[in-house]
Parts: sequence; structure tokens; C-alpha cells
Amino acid sequence: MRIHIIGGSGSGKSYIAELLSDKLHIPHYDLDNIFWDHQSNEYGVKAPGDERDRRLREIIGLDSWIKEGVYRSWVAPSFDAVDKIVVLMTPLSVQEERIWERYEERIADIVPNKKRETLEGIHNLLAWNKDYNLTKLPNLIDHWDYKDKRTLVRDNLDLLELQLM
Repeated sequence: MRIHIIGGSGSGKSYIAELLSDKLHIPHYDLDNIFWDHQSNEYGVKAPGDERDRRLREIIGLDSWIKEGVYRSWVAPSFDAVDKIVVLMTPLSVQEERIWERYEERIADIVPNKKRETLEGIHNLLAWNKDYNLTKLPNLIDHWDYKDKRTLVRDNLDLLELQLM
């Protein structure tokens, strides 16, 4: 089974990907770990394109996986291989609350952190996420070629009850 989970930042992609991975016994991949250069001293630096493309192709070549990430155009070639695309439609207010909580936990070293986030970066993320949820995601849903593979979910925990195949 091949599943791709998309949704705004703080929508619960990583959380539900991990739960589904445990339930279905298939590996999951956080595309942020491939797309961004976590070795950089600055926040928001992309990994080299050829390296992230190679790593994405390796995942796509596997028999089963759960990928999660907001990326659309970069991962477009993999949508042909996917069995199910899950779109998390978590309310924007919930996402924004989670973004702040995650930032505060990382700054306080409560949770492991590969990212070098800044307050300015969080404000930029919140602005980007608002635009994504109010403009880009609805446009994607209305005009996407993969409607037959798509499942819209308002509460990510509802995914555990769905038959994905």
C-alpha cells in the first residue's frame, strides 16, 4: 500500500503517518527530512535538488510506504504510484495552535529538534500556512487530477477508522 498525506503545517500529518505506519506495518517518511537541509546553520535552506530527487525516487520504488508532506509539485511524479492521497482539512485555528506549541517545545528543548527555527521563521510559516489553507489547498482539491485516489479528512484520527483500500 502506498499512501501520501498532505495538509497544512500543524494539520497532523506526521502524527497520523506514524500511527498509520504502526497500524499497517509499513514505513513512513517525513518529506521535510528530505526537502530541507538540516545541516545548514540557517533555517529554511533547501537540500540540493538532485539529492532530494534521488531520495524521493528511492521511496517511490518501494512496495509500500506512507509519505507525508505538504509538497505538491516536487512530489508530483509519485502521485501516479500512490494508492491513496489523504488530504487533512484540520481547522486553521488548530493548525496555528499546534505550530506555536511545537515551536515553544523545540525552543525549550522539550522535543528533539533538527530545525533551527526562529521567531521570524514561525511568523513566515504562519502566513504561508494561512495562504495554503485558504487559497492553495482549496484550489488543489477543486482542480486535481487525482480525485479518484483522494480522501478528505477533517480530523486526522478518523483515518484510523477508514478503509484506505
